[in-house]
Amino acid sequence: MVSFPGSKMRGVGTFISRPLPFLLLHFTLLKCDITDGNVEHLKREHSLMKPYQGVGSSPSSQWDFWGSTLVTSSYVRLTPDERSKQGSIWNTVPVHLKDWEMHVQYKIHGSGKKNLHGDGIAIWYTKERLHPGPVFGNQDHFVGLALFVDTFCNDLHGMDRSFPYISAMVNNGSLPYDHGNDGRTSELGGCSSEIRNKDHDTYLAIRYSKGRLTVMIDIDDKNEWKECIDIGGVRLPTGYYFGASAATGDLSDNHDIISMKMYQLMVEHAPDEDSLDWTKIEPSVSLLKSPKDNIDDPTGNFRSTPLTGWKVFLLLLCALLGIVVCGVVGAVVFQKRQERNRRFY
Repeated sequence: MVSFPGSKMRGVGTFISRPLPFLLLHFTLLKCDITDGNVEHLKREHSLMKPYQGVGSSPSSQWDFWGSTLVTSSYVRLTPDERSKQGSIWNTVPVHLKDWEMHVQYKIHGSGKKNLHGDGIAIWYTKERLHPGPVFGNQDHFVGLALFVDTFCNDLHGMDRSFPYISAMVNNGSLPYDHGNDGRTSELGGCSSEIRNKDHDTYLAIRYSKGRLTVMIDIDDKNEWKECIDIGGVRLPTGYYFGASAATGDLSDNHDIISMKMYQLMVEHAPDEDSLDWTKIEPSVSLLKSPKDNIDDPTGNFRSTPLTGWKVFLLLLCALLGIVVCGVVGAVVFQKRQERNRRFY
């Protein structure tokens, strides 16, 4: 469990009984850590907040919506609790930040009982916007980052994880989203999260900084973040768009976005990174296996792991045993040939 400063004043109660010098030191450190939820670094042109001004189809709008999306004074409802609905809302301003953090306040609720609801919400950072499709109301073979809050299990054999399930995927346009396996073959990681029909709102924090993607969740209304996904080696370009979409099928739910708050992270980069044209970077993740190599992986991991010390030792031991066996076999073969040759003299 991780607690850090955020838009909800997380963890304040734990410091009330601390001595004054400790409090002064703590708040000094917070002032230096100008990353999470700092109002000064809130990027309003990329944030969706009540009373949702700047939402619409006019040329000056910063957010545009499509499909069944309904904008009220309290929430943006992507889909109602009805069958076969799709809706989305998209930022019209491209993001030109190398390091950022997006806080999403949302609520999924409906009349469906256990396992009789669907399908879920997706949060997008992609090259293109407003392209409806089969992936939670957005296009397949997308280019960029997607975070899926999947509320329905399509893979009847994948009972090793409980739903709702949150997962992340990075795509350069070459991969399809595998609905039949709930995206297992291409996910970077994920976690189960009981987010339906809560009496309070639920939260996601998506952080991208220096090639590391971190997803935190707050579903218990305790002002504490819990880690869901943490993976390095992620490359995302600038100039993409944020959006949110949702879909229902034979089963349904209300999928509501209450706010999406975008923060700039103040991070120093090496000179060679600063000189790159970040708009030309292709979305990718290092240390990934080929999708076809991951189909039979029951864990759903889309990562290869580095060799640890004991793995190296076992590999060397196997190689040494192989050499010894080859040597023994070679010696036996040589000895038999010598004995056979002596019979002819």
